[in-house]
Amino acid sequence: MMHPLYQQATFITGAHNLSQLPPDVGIEVAFAGRSNSGKSSAINRITGQKSLARTSKTPGRTQQINYFSLDETRHIVDLPGYGYAKVSEKVKRHWQQTLEAYLRTRKSLRGLVLMMDIRLPLNDFDSQMIAWCQHTGMPLHILLTKADKLGRGAAGNVLQQVRQVLSKEYGVEREHPWATVQLFSALKGLGVEEAWQRLDGWFVQ
Repeated sequence: MMHPLYQQATFITGAHNLSQLPPDVGIEVAFAGRSNSGKSSAINRITGQKSLARTSKTPGRTQQINYFSLDETRHIVDLPGYGYAKVSEKVKRHWQQTLEAYLRTRKSLRGLVLMMDIRLPLNDFDSQMIAWCQHTGMPLHILLTKADKLGRGAAGNVLQQVRQVLSKEYGVEREHPWATVQLFSALKGLGVEEAWQRLDGWFVQ
């Protein structure tokens, strides 16, 4: 399965500070998640490229804001994996501040894709990101990654539980949702077309 827009993604730059970001124009969608949530694998599967985003058995390898260009005006942004395994407290504080500043100030940001390991959903970082999106009105799409690790029934139960939390704790309405959630497996390709559809809603205007 390939999507003509996402398969042409190319790496353009990695930024350690906001001053190094590309011009704040056009449309960009950011991918966020804990350092073990399968974020890089999800980006690679969505773009149909095996090594576009760096994957590693060591969590926390994404320690800069990585920009991938779809064309001159549209970008995918890979945010640092939250958790930053085996890095100093100084580095952790720097990336937390940088991440918050990016989310708060980036005018071209149209939506946020939040990765959650389906076996460990709704941790503190996930809850912070959902609450931030609720507060700012930022559209959010959640990928429950590694869905192949659970049976179909168990995965479906987690999906419903997360939807219930979004509804009860964050006021997400079924008729007009600002936050949506789906099952996803980079390994099996589960949910790729659904993810494309959500991204199209932000990129194809």
